[in-house]
Amino acid sequence: MLRTLDIRDMLIIDRLELEFQPGLNVLTGETGAGKSILLDSLGFVLGWRGRAELVRSGAEKGEVTAQFDLPSGHRAWSVLEDAGFEHDGELILRRTNYPDGRKQAYINDRRASGELLRMLSETLVELHGQHDDRGILNPKAHREMLDSFAGLDLTKIGTLWQSLTAAKRELKRAEKALDEIRAEEEFLRHAVSELDALDPQPGQEAELDVKRRQMQAGERIRDDISKALQALGLNGAEGMSNDAARWLDGVSDQAEGQLDAPLAALERVANDLNEAQQGVEAVLERLQFDPQELEQVEEQLFALRGLARKHDVLADDLATFAEGLRIRLAALDGGEVELADLRKALAEATERYQTEADRITAARQAAATKLDKAMGAELAPLKMERAVFKTDVTREAPSAEGQDDVSFTVATNPGAPSGPLNKIASGGELSRFLLALKVCLSGTTEGVTMIFDEIDRGVGGATADAVGRRLKSLADGAQVLVVTHSPQVAALGGHHWRVEKQVRDEQTFSTVIPLDEAARITEIARMVSGDTITDAAKDAARSLLKV
Repeated sequence: MLRTLDIRDMLIIDRLELEFQPGLNVLTGETGAGKSILLDSLGFVLGWRGRAELVRSGAEKGEVTAQFDLPSGHRAWSVLEDAGFEHDGELILRRTNYPDGRKQAYINDRRASGELLRMLSETLVELHGQHDDRGILNPKAHREMLDSFAGLDLTKIGTLWQSLTAAKRELKRAEKALDEIRAEEEFLRHAVSELDALDPQPGQEAELDVKRRQMQAGERIRDDISKALQALGLNGAEGMSNDAARWLDGVSDQAEGQLDAPLAALERVANDLNEAQQGVEAVLERLQFDPQELEQVEEQLFALRGLARKHDVLADDLATFAEGLRIRLAALDGGEVELADLRKALAEATERYQTEADRITAARQAAATKLDKAMGAELAPLKMERAVFKTDVTREAPSAEGQDDVSFTVATNPGAPSGPLNKIASGGELSRFLLALKVCLSGTTEGVTMIFDEIDRGVGGATADAVGRRLKSLADGAQVLVVTHSPQVAALGGHHWRVEKQVRDEQTFSTVIPLDEAARITEIARMVSGDTITDAAKDAARSLLKV
């Protein structure tokens, strides 16, 4: 709850310290006394958008500080933790405003953004009044209110919606991929067929190139090598060296040993010639080839290089490229199977989501009937027994919150057309509709300070008393702040402050004075009779206060 509100140099407030209490807190005062300034100041420290110029004339800056007492499980702590703020169970908001428009915000004396203040404010305070577009009058919030009234937990349907969305996304991805492959199916099948027929392997190009060059070179040198072999043979060097050795051997005995060395040299020559012949013969044998084989090697090499150019890859990468094409073809061939599986998964996800969405729709419809009945019971004591409140649950596009749109509509008289609250009801009627609705929804907002800004406008007598009693009921176990002009409402407050203007040194200031029992009698008497407080008005005040 809101524990203290400290306002300094804001509009016509120079210094004001307020300590609020649990229960029903009422603020009264004459029109123009500054009650709206209190709300403006509170809205300022909560980050709400309001007046642009709030700094008191002549002041260096205006500042508002609000302290809240919150239980350990309050939603505000989660907001702070998500924003990276540490806390020790204490929440103090402070915001300053400078004459040039600059604003600075602090949470527990750490700089913070206005947006974070606004996020916190949604967990701390509810403002209800004729011009409130943050709460009940905001159609976007009606579904959340009904869900809270019904005690609905949307965690499961949120998870199912995520699964459904993921299944749709995956099916769409697979369909797109398959369509892309189908668009090039003819190319893929032809390319894979060509590559499979060639069966390229890494290193194959170099191997074929060497083999081709060897064949081409062998064709050019074979004749010369054959001639060399003949020159080394019996009809050439071998024959002549043999003849020379034979002739020298025949006369060596007569040469007195002088031919021994030449004969040994000729023997070595014979051995070398034999080795040379074997080597040349081996080369000739290797150079033997079929011209058709050369043609086949060239065809295979040219085909390999042609496919490499065609697919803009290196010849050694053709095998890897071919495997990639085969994978894409396999995806095409197995794509329909995958699509069938994904469509089945989508159908199952849709069914699970729809089952839960239908359950939630039924729960909302049941809660809507219950809420309408409760509203009927609340409107009667507020002198609106002929008015009809209806919660419309209609179908909308599915989402993580289900498939329903919720809107609160009213008809002020039987047979009259129904419509949105703020379009159909007059000022006084609207206030009573808002109050009745808040009473019905009171169990859905724990730990929130509720502020009612002249919610009793336009009503009096027994109706004002009924309004006051409902406000008091709301304040049981909670904190309610009411700005009121109704003596019946003011009399039911547990804590009472009077807002008044004072003139000091020819300057007007607004101040707030806590009232004791005697002062309350006087203030309520003023509210009953006006400027002139009569004894009858005081008796009426005592009667209202039951003192």
